Amino acid sequence: MNKLFDPGFMISTVPEIVSYLPVTLGLAVVSSLIGLMIALGIALIRYFHIRVLEPISKIYVSFIRGTPTLVQLFLVYYGTPILLRAMNEQFQWNLNVDGIPTLIFGVVAFSFNSGAYMSETIRSAMLSVDSGQLEACYSVNMTTRQAMVRIIIPQAFKVALPPLGNSFISMVKETSLAFSISIVDIMAEAKLIGARSFRFFEIYVVVSLIYWACCFVIERILWIIERYVRRYERDVAR
Repeated sequence: MNKLFDPGFMISTVPEIVSYLPVTLGLAVVSSLIGLMIALGIALIRYFHIRVLEPISKIYVSFIRGTPTLVQLFLVYYGTPILLRAMNEQFQWNLNVDGIPTLIFGVVAFSFNSGAYMSETIRSAMLSVDSGQLEACYSVNMTTRQAMVRIIIPQAFKVALPPLGNSFISMVKETSLAFSISIVDIMAEAKLIGARSFRFFEIYVVVSLIYWACCFVIERILWIIERYVRRYERDVAR
């Protein structure tokens, strides 16, 4: 009779699942970095109330925040080939639609997803900086770019760092949806092993522990970074 719960089987599957951890972390890191650039652009557009672009950015943020991540993955995965084929027909291009790696679709979807959420974090952090400081920069003949780079953004970064860290941790967990578009990460490998052995419970316990360990390490790293950034301030959270 098979064991109801097999710890030995769990331990034996750890190396096989962990071997796909670089895919999960790589997807999270690249998507978060691209998303951060998108977020900064959106935050600046809304901070300075740039006409035409601000309504578009609001619609983008509202759409991303109002739809499930899984749906966004499917929209990118199934919609991008259709868009590229239409561009091939319209402009007589010869883009290889079928040659796009699946991982690219995941990066695109997760980047736009994280960009929308992080843009609100960055915008709120920028608004927390006293507007008088921007006026003071203008009074000493600083350009808007100099004021933002030297004064506003550094202060906003300190405020935004903790929630941005939380966004990255959430992104690590969100990548577990990547298996739905055939990206083989630790979640996809776990499902394959589970289907092969019919021990899904043990497999998901292993996966949950791996995600927990990763997020714990990331949390500690972010705590160290925050301590370093705020090293000149008093009453830093310990």
